[in-house]
Amino acid sequence: MFSFPLRPASWTRTALTLLLACAAAQLCVWLGTPIPWMIGPLVATSLVSVLGAPTESWIPLRNAGQWVIGTALGLYFTPAVGALVAGLWWGVALGIAWALALGLGFGAWMRRVHAGHLSGLTPAQLRSTTYFAGSIGGASEMTLIAERQGARTDLVAAAHSLRVLLVTLTVPFAMQFWGVSGLDALPPASRVVQASGLLWLGLLTLAGVLLMRRLRRANPWFMGALLVTMLLTLSGVTLSAIPGWLSAAAQLVIGVSLGVRFNPAFVHTAPRWLASVAFASAVMMGLCAGFAWLLAALTGLHPATLVLGTAPGGIAEMAITAKVLQLGVPVVTAFQVCRLVAVLVLAEPVYRWLSRKDKA
Repeated sequence: MFSFPLRPASWTRTALTLLLACAAAQLCVWLGTPIPWMIGPLVATSLVSVLGAPTESWIPLRNAGQWVIGTALGLYFTPAVGALVAGLWWGVALGIAWALALGLGFGAWMRRVHAGHLSGLTPAQLRSTTYFAGSIGGASEMTLIAERQGARTDLVAAAHSLRVLLVTLTVPFAMQFWGVSGLDALPPASRVVQASGLLWLGLLTLAGVLLMRRLRRANPWFMGALLVTMLLTLSGVTLSAIPGWLSAAAQLVIGVSLGVRFNPAFVHTAPRWLASVAFASAVMMGLCAGFAWLLAALTGLHPATLVLGTAPGGIAEMAITAKVLQLGVPVVTAFQVCRLVAVLVLAEPVYRWLSRKDKA
């Protein structure tokens, strides 16, 4: 039933990587950086990985981290919050349309810029590579879809990894510089940790995870736990809060799993490609910030909440930022989850339609 390896390639490398991540997190706590338990491990692990150090992230730990974070976010969806989010369906729809349009624009720009530099690619490969590199979805899911369409998957994976890294590092520090926090008017359904309730919550969310895996859905450890906890909380069932240390540990292993992607081979992967991805990511963050301010004027929500909700980053990373800074967790989660689902569902059909149009 489980497809991940039961043991890492090297227990020593995994343990040393976690020790480095813990030290970096403690340093960030001392420095007062935003979301220190994710930012510290992410920065430290990516730096030493790029320098050639043999770092390693064990997949079960990453999955467990996503499981914990998905569960913790679901606790914010009380009946009152659920009604608020449901009333914003039109804003979520606008956010989805914005993300799809932004991805199309990003991909078209990348195709134009690199048409003369990736000479080893056929026109069809260039089209698929730039299109799926621009789609604002999950790195692993977009890479798998791109592979089916004949894209150069290393470039697609590199583009998504770099974009998520830049957004994860930039947005929290921007929020800290802005001085916004504590905007959540409604706390999670439960703030009390109860051992028996936590056990039941773990078992029920695990069942949701296994169901999502059985159905072959994207990001099952995060989405399965999130959906089950949301259903429980929206129904008025409160079992237990998530211990603070467990949430911090989950952030740490997620930061490590992002950081280990950046090895020396990554840096040497088409430097011009990475430079254009970095530039486009910065432009997209600016455009998303402007769109968030416009959406804030239409919805009455704080712009900081919608900046996180529309940011072109990963679900877990943006939701963690919202959770730690208390910046409208349910709204941010709803925007990011719906955007991811829409991109995963629509990216490939839209690409096929565009390909037929180009051939015609």
